[in-house]
Amino acid sequence: MGSVKTRRMPRAVREQQMLDAAVKTFGRRGYTAASMDEIAELAGVSKPLVYLYLNSKEDLFTACIRREAAALTAAVRSGVRAGLRADRQLWEGLRAFFAHTARNPDGWTVLHLQARTHGEPFAAEVTAMREEIVAFVTELIALAAREAALPEAVGCARAGRDPHEPDLPERDVAGLAEALVGAAESLAAWANVTPGVSARQAAATLMNFAWAGLGNLMEGRSWSPPDRD
Repeated sequence: MGSVKTRRMPRAVREQQMLDAAVKTFGRRGYTAASMDEIAELAGVSKPLVYLYLNSKEDLFTACIRREAAALTAAVRSGVRAGLRADRQLWEGLRAFFAHTARNPDGWTVLHLQARTHGEPFAAEVTAMREEIVAFVTELIALAAREAALPEAVGCARAGRDPHEPDLPERDVAGLAEALVGAAESLAAWANVTPGVSARQAAATLMNFAWAGLGNLMEGRSWSPPDRD
């Protein structure tokens, strides 16, 4: 009888195993402390093979950042169903964000902490991801403003007054999106190390905090600072 040949693992599969091991090691040990020996051992391959596939520790870390960033943005976008009211879309986006970061705590640590503190090339990768998410949230807030404007305009017309859309300047929309994303990032880091906090609870906490304020703004009730401090 002839010997049975062992089927070689496809390169793409092997590379994902290496990235899985690297994300776990970088997330738990930190970029500086993590070693290629640890990563190779966890992946079940030789260190030379890691270098053959991913060139260097810096390139490996960059590949981890890109993979985790792409997975997070895809999770948020796919979690939002078009056609729903703005509050439901924002809720689904937040829930998808917190669900993903809860399922992938090491990946979130790589993005939120490690990549931002170990040099400009790494930080730039995360900045690009963050800008995409902020742009998406900006669209949702702008949608909420448009939804709020429609009944207001109809009500004014029925009352014999000039229709007036609530004024929410573009800069305010952009600022609100930045604030919401920043809050979500901090809350995800807190939720991942706080026992008993589920992704749904984290999303509901931020939704209650954000939507109450957004609702007031959409209805023209904004807070104004005192004339003199």
